[in-house]
Amino acid sequence: MSTTLSDLFVVDADSHWSEPADLFTRLAPAALKDRVPHHEVVDGQRMWVMDGVAIGQAGAGAVIGADGKKAKAVDSLMVWQVEDAHAGASDPKARIGVLDEFGINAQVIFPSTIGLGGQDLGKVADQDLCRISVEIYNDGMAEIQEQSANRLLPMPLMPAWDVDLCVAEARRVGAMGARGVNMTSDPQDLGAPDLASPAWDPFWAACAELRLPVHFHIGASITGMTFYGKYFWPSQADGTKLAIGGSLLFIGNARVVTNLILAGIFDRHPDLQCVSVESGVGWIPFILETLDYEMFENAPDELAKLRKPPSEYFRSNLYATFWFENNRNRLPDLVEAVGEDRILFETDFPHPTCLYPDPLQGVEAKMSTLEPAVRAKIMGENARTLYRL
Repeated sequence: MSTTLSDLFVVDADSHWSEPADLFTRLAPAALKDRVPHHEVVDGQRMWVMDGVAIGQAGAGAVIGADGKKAKAVDSLMVWQVEDAHAGASDPKARIGVLDEFGINAQVIFPSTIGLGGQDLGKVADQDLCRISVEIYNDGMAEIQEQSANRLLPMPLMPAWDVDLCVAEARRVGAMGARGVNMTSDPQDLGAPDLASPAWDPFWAACAELRLPVHFHIGASITGMTFYGKYFWPSQADGTKLAIGGSLLFIGNARVVTNLILAGIFDRHPDLQCVSVESGVGWIPFILETLDYEMFENAPDELAKLRKPPSEYFRSNLYATFWFENNRNRLPDLVEAVGEDRILFETDFPHPTCLYPDPLQGVEAKMSTLEPAVRAKIMGENARTLYRL
C-alpha cells in the first residue's frame, strides 16, 4: 500500500539558526561578556565582534520573514536583522512550532552567521577565548536539545585550531548527549594540520567511539567561503551571483568528500561516519566514478594502499542530504547509485533554497517514484539510526 510522507517518521537533516545577539553573552562569565562574540555596529553595519575584532556580518541569514512569507535572497539574506526573520529562525520554542506545522519529527540545526562550520570563532588571537566561545555555544545548544526532548539537534562546533581540544570537546559534548559534531573542512585555515594528516586520528577515533557523525556543511571553512566569493564573474547580477555561488558550493563539498576518502581515514577508522550537508546527491555518482579512474591513472601506488576502491567508501562511511533534486524523475536511479541507506532528507529552513512553506508536499511527487521502504529510509529512518532517535 502506498504511504504518504505525512505518515512517516521525518527528520530534517539540515536547517539553520538566525543567531540572536545574546547567543554568547547570555551564558558568558561576567568578565568576558564584552569579549565573547556580540553585536556591534561597525561602519554602519551590524557585525559579530569578538575581542574587539569584527569576525563577520550579524544579519539574519534568512529569507523567511516575520510575516511568514519567503523573500528574495538579495533583499533579505544579509540585509535583515534577526528580528526581521521568522520567529522560528531564532526561537527554539517557535522552531518546534515550525516542525509541527511541517510534519517533521526532529531537525538537525547548523549556524548561519558565525560560519557554517563555526570557523569564524577561531579568527582572533586569544585561542583560550576562542575555546571558551565554542564551549558557550555548545552549552547553549545542548540546553536547546534537552529542552526539546531531542527534537532539535543543533550540531556542536569544534575548536578546529587544535586537535587535542577537538578530542576533549567531542568527549565533553558526547557526554551531554550530542548526536554529532560540526567540523570545518579546512582547519589549516586556523593553524591546525589539514584533515588528511594522521594528526587528526585521535579525533576520528573519539568520534567513532562515541557514535558522533562528523558533519561537513557546504561553505564550512574560510577557504570554502573564499572560493564562494570568486566563483562568479564580477559583472553578474547580484541574484545571479548568489545562484552561481550556491550551485558551486555543492562542488566544494565534492572536494571534501574526495579528500576524506583518499586520505585513508576510513581504513584507519572504519566505524567513523561523516555527513556531506546541504550538498545534494546528484554529483556523487560521477565523483565516485572519477575517483576510481583518476587514482588508477595518476596515483596507482596510493590506490594500492586503500583497502577497497574509492567509490565503495561512500556506502560505508558517508551520508548526503537531499531536498530539491529529481525534476526529471531520475531519483530511483540516483538512489541506486548512491545507496538508499546513505541519503538523508533536508529542508534548509530558513535559508534561500529552503523547502517552504510545505516541505513534505514539495518532495511528495519526487518521493513517490521510490518504493515505500526506500522512501521511509530517506525521509527519516536513516537519520533515526544515525542520530540514535
